[in-house]
Amino acid sequence: MTVDPSEARRVVDEVLSAAEYDPLRPGLLERILDAFRDTVGGVLDGLSGTGAGTVVGYVLLAAIVGAAVLLAVRFARGTRRDPGVDPAVGASVGRPATAWGAEAEAHEAAGRWRDAVRCRYRALIADLAASGVLEEIPGRTAGEYLAEVAGTLGDATAATDATDAFEAVTRAFEAAWYGDSAVAAGDAATMRERVEGARAAVRRATLVGAR
Repeated sequence: MTVDPSEARRVVDEVLSAAEYDPLRPGLLERILDAFRDTVGGVLDGLSGTGAGTVVGYVLLAAIVGAAVLLAVRFARGTRRDPGVDPAVGASVGRPATAWGAEAEAHEAAGRWRDAVRCRYRALIADLAASGVLEEIPGRTAGEYLAEVAGTLGDATAATDATDAFEAVTRAFEAAWYGDSAVAAGDAATMRERVEGARAAVRRATLVGAR
């Protein structure tokens, strides 16, 4: 059975149009994906035209689609998805802040600084969820939590300070969890201080907003 070029294009378009790739489309990447689709169509047209589009064609199609997914995942670093809230480990959602804090301390004691930073961030997320500032949802990105906090707190001076403090925590988490540089004890200590500062700032903002 030969590979139908139009069907192959449909499969590639379907993979690349998935919701998780929507944020990856602007600018240069969108142009790359368009060129990629054109290339796929040309290759498969050639295969079907020569009668060679059999099992080899399907293997080639699978390889091309796999390459597209890998490319999208590589660019997806910009979406800042937290592996700790991936649906595969969604049971972590709903853990109390104290449990995350205890885990952070255990990581720090063992010198696992990167994991400690993540747990400090997750402790703050759990704390803010418990206080109603945000809704903790499996698979949510750090950027989405930041946007929700900003929307919930508003734009009063105290709220702006709290949002800025939470953004500092978010950026520190992203740099440690997604960055290529090594995470050291100083990074974990800084994260602990920023989390405490953000927690206090959000508490002040909610008190002001309740008046």
